[in-house]
Amino acid sequence: MAACPQIYENEEYHKHLNEDSLMHTPEFVIKPRSHTVWEKQCVRLHCTISGCPEPRVVWYKNNVSIDPMATPEKYKVESSYSVHSLEINKCDFDDTAQYRVSAMNSKGETSAFASVVVKTPCLEYGVTFETHLVEKFGVSFGREGETLSFGCSVIIYPSLQRFQPEIEWYRDDKLLVPSKWVQMHWSGDRATLTLSHLNKEDEGLYTLRVITKSGFETHSAYVFVRDADAEVAGAPGAPLDVHSLDANKDYVIVTWKQPAVDGGSPILGYFVDRCEVGMTHWAQCNDTPVKFARFPVTGLVEGRSYVFRVRAVNKAGMSHSSRVSEPVAAMDPADRTRKEGVVPGRPCDLSVIEATKNYVVLSWKPPGEKGHEGVMYYVEKCVSGTDSWQRVNTEIPVKSPRFALFDLAEGKSYRFRVRCCNSAGVGEPSEPTEATTVGDKLDIPSAPGRVVPTRNTDTSVVVSWEASRDAKELVGYYIESSITGSNTWEPCNNKPVKGTRFICHGLTTDESYVFRVRAVNAAGISEFSQESEAIKVKAAIASPTPPYGITVLECVRDSMVLAWKQPTFIGGADITGYFVDYREVIGGVPGKWHEANIKSVSERVSELKENMLYQFQVRAANMAGVGIPSLPSETFKCEEWTIAVPGPPHDLQVQEVRKDSLVLLWKPPVYQGRDPVNGYYIDIKEAEADFEMWRGVNEKATDKTFMKVCMHDLKMGESYVFRVRAQNKAGVGKASDSTEPVEAVTKPGTAEIVVNVDDDGVISLNFECSNLTADSKFVWSKNYVEMTEPERMTLETKGSKSKAIFKTPSEEDLGIYSCFVTHTDGASASYTLSEESEFIDLFHFFIPLKTELAVELLEKGRVRFWLQAEKISANGKVEYVFNDNVVHQGEKYKMNFDKNTGIIEMFMESLGKEDEGTFTFQLQDGKATTVSVSLFVILVLLLLFCASVFLFLQVFIFLSTLFSLPVFVPVVKTLSNSSTPLKIQSTEEGIRLYTFVSYYNDELHCTGNRLILVFFIDRARVAGGLPDVVTIQEGKCLNLTCNIWGEPVPEVTWLKNEREMVSNDHYILKFESGKFASFTITSINTSDSGKYSILVKNKYGTESGDFTVSVFIPDEEPELPRPPKIKPQVQNVPQPHLLRSPKTNPKVPRPLKIKPQIR
Repeated sequence: MAACPQIYENEEYHKHLNEDSLMHTPEFVIKPRSHTVWEKQCVRLHCTISGCPEPRVVWYKNNVSIDPMATPEKYKVESSYSVHSLEINKCDFDDTAQYRVSAMNSKGETSAFASVVVKTPCLEYGVTFETHLVEKFGVSFGREGETLSFGCSVIIYPSLQRFQPEIEWYRDDKLLVPSKWVQMHWSGDRATLTLSHLNKEDEGLYTLRVITKSGFETHSAYVFVRDADAEVAGAPGAPLDVHSLDANKDYVIVTWKQPAVDGGSPILGYFVDRCEVGMTHWAQCNDTPVKFARFPVTGLVEGRSYVFRVRAVNKAGMSHSSRVSEPVAAMDPADRTRKEGVVPGRPCDLSVIEATKNYVVLSWKPPGEKGHEGVMYYVEKCVSGTDSWQRVNTEIPVKSPRFALFDLAEGKSYRFRVRCCNSAGVGEPSEPTEATTVGDKLDIPSAPGRVVPTRNTDTSVVVSWEASRDAKELVGYYIESSITGSNTWEPCNNKPVKGTRFICHGLTTDESYVFRVRAVNAAGISEFSQESEAIKVKAAIASPTPPYGITVLECVRDSMVLAWKQPTFIGGADITGYFVDYREVIGGVPGKWHEANIKSVSERVSELKENMLYQFQVRAANMAGVGIPSLPSETFKCEEWTIAVPGPPHDLQVQEVRKDSLVLLWKPPVYQGRDPVNGYYIDIKEAEADFEMWRGVNEKATDKTFMKVCMHDLKMGESYVFRVRAQNKAGVGKASDSTEPVEAVTKPGTAEIVVNVDDDGVISLNFECSNLTADSKFVWSKNYVEMTEPERMTLETKGSKSKAIFKTPSEEDLGIYSCFVTHTDGASASYTLSEESEFIDLFHFFIPLKTELAVELLEKGRVRFWLQAEKISANGKVEYVFNDNVVHQGEKYKMNFDKNTGIIEMFMESLGKEDEGTFTFQLQDGKATTVSVSLFVILVLLLLFCASVFLFLQVFIFLSTLFSLPVFVPVVKTLSNSSTPLKIQSTEEGIRLYTFVSYYNDELHCTGNRLILVFFIDRARVAGGLPDVVTIQEGKCLNLTCNIWGEPVPEVTWLKNEREMVSNDHYILKFESGKFASFTITSINTSDSGKYSILVKNKYGTESGDFTVSVFIPDEEPELPRPPKIKPQVQNVPQPHLLRSPKTNPKVPRPLKIKPQIR
């Protein structure tokens, strides 16, 4: 060992004697090797490096330099006589990494890698791991120059302390290693890959592989990299994949791939730049653009390292530079062994490896006899058919067995040969090559064949095509897409893909696309293939991903009720149900799985064993099939719950997420406890906070199953989780499972519900969603209860818009209206309709009544009108109206309004012919109103003379004779001595006259001791709503609506100038719900002026209503016609009928219900 320093010093002395000729970049004589060690063992990485000047050596861990002075107890670095080592003491899991040793001197830099894997002995035997990847990364899009990160969360079952799987990342099936462009991170439960300063070389299919001793689990997704904005408009995209094809002492062949985007004009060629490692100055290697995607760079300094970049140019300008290549040294890799004093032999295996119209590249192998100082080469050429050899490099011999020849005549054929030389002389020439014609050997590939697109997801399509025929040295394919009919083409990939299948992402859902493909090699880009058939972008149906979060909601002796969370991906089709499996756990060892249900519907698992431990797994099903099972649940014991407090609520959902609020929904617990649930408490905490950080949202329990969480509980941009607890009289029960983390942020494009009132006064709630999918549906709810078939609203959906239209707005419609869009990222909104709302004045509020307006005929011709309201405040008011005229207290009318009982009365002292008509009570209490109407016809005049029972019976006899009823005078005389005073009442059947009698027989058909006479009044009527005159400007739209009354439902006919009208695009005539008739004229013109009528008819009679329409031109002053007086015309009034009620217990007659007429 004492001789080592002396030998080393002797070598250093001779190096300095001839320093210039011996200087070279560092080289690894012995590279470090990888190690796998047990935990707490020590490991040493060592290597031997040569180089002149002496290189500087640095060790790295996962591309982070190691500072042994900062952690001397962990790392020890030594260097002695070109031997360098790194010692790692007491290895643990954190030391599992990739280590790199870098050596650098003035001539260049080189690196070597080694991996260290630290294993735990206890994990080697008896453990089977199940690996699941969740929160998977999806298809990603980036732009050149940006930084992109993505990853997956990893769940390994069983979870053993400090167990670390092996994490590997691949791009296009090639293992990635950490570099300045690629950084990998493992946090213990999540693997992340970061791509810094994206380039198109980074585009490809990325795969994460998680490896355990039981196997591995993978997930893949594509990353797209778009071109950065060009510095000059119309300039092409940057070339990509620049690397060195061949390197030696005299030149380096640089190759690259053409960009997918040419900027709208053909690429004229490419410029190649070089830069010496360690410098910042770039030098252009070619004066004129080269069209071929390869170029030999000469003029390099032997032994120095270089990097290269390429730029494309078209008529608009220059592209951005490509990513720089990996460093390459300009030196001959051949064996350095030399022999002295021997003339070298013949080179062998001479061949032409490159032949284009610009240059020819020759390659050969050195001779076996080369001499001590090595050999150099002379290259000779001759035109085919001659024997006149000409030396090409007459001044400087070639040092490496590669050579590029320029300035050859295009189209001529040449042969080539090579001679070796050294200080001992020039050797014999090699065997000449075959005749080589100067020109491009490599042709541009032919266009690809038939292109076939197929569905994949809502935003992607799988494109397949036939490969280019006879394509040589094919680099790959570029795919382009275009919306059908637009003739605008966009690239789907910016990095050529190999193979004949590619998934095009980033497409618009429900849009139709066509595709085309072209091939590329070093010679250029082919023509486009024929366009594919159009395809609509829509998801192909797949089975759903596994559910998760299995919990128990109720447990009895032999069954359990389970709940779980819906799969994160449902497969493009609605979930049709779930399948549940269970297994027994005995002594901590799980048994075999058993099916719990054969139909995918049930949540209760029955036929279990009491006091046995069980685990469960769930599979979701849709129309594509049954998905893979979920992870096994926690272990649950099957025993009957006897606790007094309720079980956990379940099915928590978060809607209407905004930066300052959100709405939380839940379902009540299945297990109620000893008493019914009477309220709920909501808890919140930050997603990353500890369990102890849960805090309450509401101090007082809410009895609803929803709650809006507002700004004072949220911080914009922060992620939160929520849970709910139910309470009953016994106390507060177990909390539900927490929700998934929810970020308090308003997503771009978020819409709110808009209230709209059209020209006809129709009120609607409107919601629009911009990110609909093919399966999306609008779900409307009131107070967060879905309205499947609403009675008071009409739901309409067209495209991306949906509206809820109020039929007859009233106080019954007050509440919270919400709309949720399925199969989106949570698009939802709500609108609270209260008495303070902006549009509340358009709603009608009614005072509830105990009885409708009724009438009684009293002694001496007095008449009593009365009704009773259920509840009315001290501010209540009433107006008494007769034939649209308000009547007041006076000699004829006496009014009484008792606000405590709600009874309203009006007495009329006498009844005459002039009193025939309509009596109305109009009630108002704040915003609430009620209009009750009683209608009297000419029959009232007859009742004027019925002040006694005798007159009533005389009328009865007269009517019996008129209708041939079996009534006899003796019976009437008997009745006259036994009856009560006559009463009158309005009912749904008609106006009812009745009296109570003491003596009667079966022929009178009395109901109990009551004798009844009913006159029907359900004839067809126009209840109101039409104006007398309408004056409207030409070009406007006219819409009129009126109420129709009658039973059975009347027939409705519209007339113009006494001629029947037919509904068409100009005249829109509608009759809805048997009550509402509407009349619409679109784009009205002067020819629409005239008299219009509505005619209603049923079996009890006919009535009509008239109005006049006057159309004027804007420049003219409208002439207002005199409004004619509208008088209902009654035709074909049928004769009244006598009704006989069956012999049952007397019932109080029902008052007449007449539809309110709002004036």
